[in-house]
Order: sequence, then structure tokens, then C-alpha cells
Amino acid sequence: MTVSQTASTQLRQRVLDWLADNVPPARIEHILGVEQMAIDLARHHKLDVEKAAQAGLMHDLAKYFKANRLLDMARAEGLPLDPVDEANPHLLHADVGAIVARDEFGVTDAEILAAIANHTLGRPGMDDLSCVVFLADSLEPGRGNTPELNLLRQASFADLHQAVWMNCDASFQFLIAAHRLIHPRALLTRNWFLQQFPRSLSFT
Repeated sequence: MTVSQTASTQLRQRVLDWLADNVPPARIEHILGVEQMAIDLARHHKLDVEKAAQAGLMHDLAKYFKANRLLDMARAEGLPLDPVDEANPHLLHADVGAIVARDEFGVTDAEILAAIANHTLGRPGMDDLSCVVFLADSLEPGRGNTPELNLLRQASFADLHQAVWMNCDASFQFLIAAHRLIHPRALLTRNWFLQQFPRSLSFT
């Protein structure tokens, strides 16, 4: 094992130990599912597997932070806050999670931090690593086994970019049916990817 591999293994164990103290077991199961799907997608699309693994493992670090803590950390970092963030601070857990990854675990890689920050709402023009973690969060096996999810999983391996807007559309349908707010950034993400990659995928 190389020095780099040893350091990566040690970091992974530090993160797992931290998660055990801060996240319920069911959420850890989800996190490990995201980590593995991010690895699989990265390998399939010839991306950096180690970066995908780290971002997947750390994507939900702030998932169980209380609303006031999320808002305080976002404001201290100077993050722009939309009224939807104020109404539903939980949406900030992705951006705040990147802060935790940086400050608690010393992560400095901009791509990893962006992938953590973008995993919930996405971002117009986000890079492929962010697309991988964004999709893995929604589509890891623990999310279910419906025909709709399986179609999106196939799409994610066929074309990351088209899968992003397809995944956004599916999420919006759920949010609209539940009379939930839709964050403007999520809509901007969907529109950007749809404009760039409009062809809808079909599978037989």
C-alpha cells in the first residue's frame, strides 16, 4: 500500500468514526450506498474514483445539524441565502457539509468540496464529479427499486448530464405533488443541463 493509499484509508476511518457519533445507523447505510455508487459511476465514466469515494462518503456530514447551526455556519461562510433556504434550512446541509469536510477533515480539493456542496441542489455547469455524487445520492440502491428509479440508474451510466436533468424532473414531480417549495438553484440546474443536453434517453 502506497503512502497515498494509507492516508486515504486513514481519512476514511476518521470520517466513519465521526459519522458514527453524529449520524443515525440508517443514514450511514445510505452514505455507504452513495459512496459505492459514486465509485461505480466514476469508474464507468473514467473519472477519479478516489475523489468520488471521498465526496460520496462525506456528502451528508451536516445532514443532522440543527436549523440554526446550518444558518449560522452558512452566514459565517458568506454563502448566499435564498428565502427558500431561510424557510427550509435543511437544504443548506450540502453546502455546510463541504465546510465541515474542509474544517474537520482538512479536505482542500476543490472538486471534492464542490461535489459535496452540490449534491442536493446541483449547480448550473457543475463538473462531472459533482454530477456523479448528485446522482448517487438520489439513486443508490437503498432509495428503492421502482421502475422510475431503475430507469434513472440506467440513465446515469449512459449519460451523466442527461441523467441530471431527468433526475431533477423526477424530484420536481415529487415536490409539486407534496406541495413543497422548489429551490431556485435546483431549477437553474435542471434548465442548464436540459439546454445543454436536451435528448431524452430511452431504454428497451
